[in-house]
Formats: sequence, structure tokens, C-alpha cells
Amino acid sequence: MRKTVKPYGEWPSPVTSDAVASAGISIGQTGADGGDIYWIERRPTDAGRCVLVRRTRAGVVADITEAPWNVRTRAHEYGGGDFLAHDGVVYFSQDDDQRLYRLTPGGDPEAITPPGMCRYADAAFDAARGRIVCVREDHSTDGEPETRLVSIDASGVGEPILFPCEHDFVSSPRVSPGGDRLAWLSWDHPNMPWDGTTLWVAELDADGRPTGTRSIAGGDDESVFQPEWSPSGDLYFVSDRTGWWNLYRHANGADEHLLDMDAEVGRPQWVFGMSTYAVVSDAEIVCSYTRDGRWTLLRLDVESRERREIDVPYTQIAGLRAGDGFVVFRGASPSEADGLVVVDLATETSQVVRASRDDAPAPGMVSTPEAVRFPTEGGKHAHAYFYSASNAEYEAPEGEAPPLIVIIHGGPTSATTDTYNPSVQYWTTRGYAVLDVNYGGSTGYGREYRERLRDAWGIVDVDDCVNGARYMADTGRADGDRLIIRGGSAGGYTTLAALTFRDVFRAGCSRYGVSDLAALAQDTHKFESRYLDRLIGPYPEAEDVYTERSPIHSADSLSCPVIFLQGLDDKVVPPNQAEGMVDVLREKGIPVAYVAFEGEGHGFRRAENIAAALDAEQYFYARVLGFEPADDIEPTPIDNLPD
Repeated sequence: MRKTVKPYGEWPSPVTSDAVASAGISIGQTGADGGDIYWIERRPTDAGRCVLVRRTRAGVVADITEAPWNVRTRAHEYGGGDFLAHDGVVYFSQDDDQRLYRLTPGGDPEAITPPGMCRYADAAFDAARGRIVCVREDHSTDGEPETRLVSIDASGVGEPILFPCEHDFVSSPRVSPGGDRLAWLSWDHPNMPWDGTTLWVAELDADGRPTGTRSIAGGDDESVFQPEWSPSGDLYFVSDRTGWWNLYRHANGADEHLLDMDAEVGRPQWVFGMSTYAVVSDAEIVCSYTRDGRWTLLRLDVESRERREIDVPYTQIAGLRAGDGFVVFRGASPSEADGLVVVDLATETSQVVRASRDDAPAPGMVSTPEAVRFPTEGGKHAHAYFYSASNAEYEAPEGEAPPLIVIIHGGPTSATTDTYNPSVQYWTTRGYAVLDVNYGGSTGYGREYRERLRDAWGIVDVDDCVNGARYMADTGRADGDRLIIRGGSAGGYTTLAALTFRDVFRAGCSRYGVSDLAALAQDTHKFESRYLDRLIGPYPEAEDVYTERSPIHSADSLSCPVIFLQGLDDKVVPPNQAEGMVDVLREKGIPVAYVAFEGEGHGFRRAENIAAALDAEQYFYARVLGFEPADDIEPTPIDNLPD
């Protein structure tokens, strides 16, 4: 079929904003209990409610928490580790009151923690005593909330046992199969868990209280991740002591390096309950690892060290758990959105238990990502995924290069992936090219790459995004006069910094992004309250650096249009971060739009708001760059837009 000729950016597309927002779910925490599989579904069409779902050994799938139950912990604000399933009983955190509840088969949820200002996460079951050991974040105290481990009777009887804690943060409590030992992680300001954590082990007395606590691994310059026990009581963990997050076993007082490779088994611990490997038996572990952005599934014989890949069609693997004869994980690929996948270990066949999206991409409407390695400052290279403009029904006039949207992931200690993302295809099917950047500081490329942002946030990330955009323009795959940059949260900061301190991009979009670094350092939650010490410098000692790198203080240098998208209930990056920048741009006479969403926090959960944000962004780019919008969408008010 002959394609219709139409300028880039103006192609009609079947990938509508409503389809992006409402055709799918987000799959969260995964779990396995014997032959049953559990997972969290966040449903945008149900006001973003998080539902706990179970598939039984017999294959029956059903919601086990009905409305208005909303399974979500807000510990560390980002949450994670929302539920625990043990012998058919589920323990979970309820969003509105943050109490722990017990749900028995056929029953109603019953609270097992008292009302108050505590949040609970990352639970492990102490089968020897019928108790739950988990993280408790207490917001009833003055100053920062107190984070410590607590042991709670599984039926809610009696007072919780508070464990001694001399550290700012704890996570990952894991009770040994015999109930005689407990392992957990801790870290202290100004470290984040990917900077330095300590792995602890203690004996548990008859009441379940820790005694004889001793450190096993880690420290200020070693990040330890995901401790797990084998059935016989050996302790496994992931450490980046070699510069790469690799798998180790601690047995007989010594550490054994089980997987020695220039690849990452670990991830940055932004949320509780993360898992990249599963102990299947005393003899075997199934683990996932990433090299150059692509994840692989592996079977490891822990004695012979023989390793063998499991052939699955997924490039991204997360939330790996083991059940009776199977492993379950979230898997995705460039052609398939995130889904819940189970692999039978006897046959190594995989099955999608739950797809995050019901709609299949239309033929010819998927732009496949190309891994790009491009030169950047100091003779180094950075990484990205490039998506060409692609639409089966349209093509651009001969000789025209597409506008390029450079996407900046959040974190900044995080990473983008190569998996199917309808919000990326929303742009490529309309005639935009996309460059999704893993700038220096991103994870998945070793500790040295991750630490490029040490004291250099707002410099290295900006350089890499600018150089990535220029590289695509210089190689003829993008129009150098129509470069756009967009990002959310920390990616919103990089977006604003690139627009303020560089003269490369023609427009930008900040989604709940940071404009005033000092304000962020003074007005954020405990988990990230010292994060900037490593990225910028300690505050207020380095106040001049904070001022120098904050777009709000150099807004006079910004001379291109920006749209700001912001949740009014955001506690991570409060609305004043966007509103201060908007006021400056309005006064300067630069085209600016501000779209605020009631009831949204850090990121948008409601389907109608996700769709509205995409449409507003498309309308903004079309108006400021002179396109005819590809859709009949509601106009977004833009201040200072010339007639």
C-alpha cells in the first residue's frame, strides 16, 4: 500500500492517549506461595487502585482484594514490599491507613497493627514463632521518621517487638528456614542503598529477638542487595565489591563468589522487596542479570558453578520469585509490554500469566529500539535507545528529517529499558523520532558508570543528553533544528538544566521535575533527604553549587518554550518546584504552559490524567514548533504564545 505523504509530527496515529492510559495495568510486586502465584496490579481505570491478584495451582485467577482495598505501602514514599503470602494467608499494607492486615481464605481483611502513624513494608514470615518481621517507618516522632525492624504476631495479638537499631535505614529482613537467624540490610545518611549498605546477621532467641548481631558484608563503599537463605541455612547476597553487582554465598564464615562477570545481578533499591534471583533448592539458584541493558535468565548449580541460560523471549526481567517447580517474574521485550511470566523449571517453557496490556500493537506501528553508544565528554561514551519515526500509513516529504524527542529517565540512579512502551510509540507513530538516554549515572553498566554523577548531577547527565541529541542530528537521523527534551522527576531536572544551561533544544517538557536544588534538599522525604550530598555536595556547605546548578536561579538564560506537568499532592517534588519556574518564564515572556492535576502525587496514576498529560504535551509541541496537531485534542492554555 502506498503511504500518504505528510510532514513529520503531523501523522494521524492509532496509538491514542486514551489507549496509552486505559488499555493496560501496571504489574508491581510478585510473590509465590507453594504452587500459588500472587501479584499487584495498579489499575489506572480504577483511580489507580492497587489490587492483589492470585493464580492458584489449578490455574484459577481472581482478585483477592476487592474495592475499596488498595494494597500499597508508602514507606520511603516509593513503597514496595506491599504484601506477604504464607500458607495461603496474605498480609498486606492498606493505602489509606498504612496498617498491616491479615486476609485468610474466604474471610475479610483484619488489622494486625494498631492505628497510628506507622508504615510497614518488606515483610518476612517467622514460621517458628508465627510472627512477621518487617520494616516499620514511624512518623509519630519529631524530625525524621524512625525506621527499624519490628516483629509482629501474625494474628495481631500482643505488642510488637521493636528491634534495636542504630542506623538511619533498614531493609530486607529475612528469617532463616530454621527460625534461628535473621539477616537484613542497613545504611546511613548520606549513603543511598546503591552507594553503601551493610549486611547483618543475628541469632534469634525464643521470643524472636535478635542477639549476637554481626556484620557479614558491605560498608560505606560496597552496595549489598537482596539477602536470601537456602533451605539448609546458607546465606546468599549480591555485592558490587568488584565494581559489578555479582552473586555471593556466605557459608562457614567465608564468602564465595558464585557469579564472577562484568554484568549486574543487582538493581538500585528504590523500593522495598526487589528480587533478581531466587533460591530454588540447596543445589540451584535461578538468577537474572543485565549486560549492556539486556537481561538474561540463568540457572546456576551452586556447587559445580555450572551455569546455563534459560531461553525466554524477554530482554527485561524483574521481581524473580520461586515456587514449587517454577519461577515467576515480570518480563518484557521490545515487542511485548511488561507481563507476569511463569517458567516451568522441568520443561523450561514459559507462559504469560497476565499481560499488562490487552491491546496488541498494530502491524507496522511499532518502532523497534536500536541500542546506541555515542561519544560524550572526556573521551567517554554514553548509552541510549533510538526509535525512528514509524507509521505504516504515512511517510514524510523527501529530504525532511524528523523532530527528535530526547527522553530523560528519573532517579537519576535508575535506567531506561528497550521494552515496548506505548507512550514512546505514541510519539513515533506521529512522526517524532525518540532517543531514550541512559546517561552517565544510570544503572546496568557497572559501579564506575553509575558513579559518573558523583558531585556532577546537572553536568554529566546534561552533557550526555546534549551529545546524544547532536549525535542523532549529525548522523542524519534527526532534525537538529527541532530537538525536544522531556523528563520526569530527576529527569525533569535534567530537562530544565539542559534548557537553561545549553542552547540546543527548541522545546521541553518537565513532568514533576526539580528546578530548585536547594529547595529539594530542604523539602523532601527522609529516604532522599541526603541523596544530593553525593550528587551535588552537602547542603548548606555547598549552597553556592546548588544555586549555580539550579535552573530557577538562571531562568534568564532559558529562552525556549516549556510545558510543566505536575501532581498537586506530590510529596517527593512539591508543586512549588514547578510553579516557581513557571512564574519566572511568564515574567520573561517565554511561551509556557502549566498543567496541574488534583489528587496526583509523584507520577500520574489516574487514566484520565495520564491521557490529558500526553495530549497537552502534544498540543504544546505542535503550537510552539509550528506543527498541525495530529489529533483533535483539547487546547492547552499557553502563556506568551505569539499570535
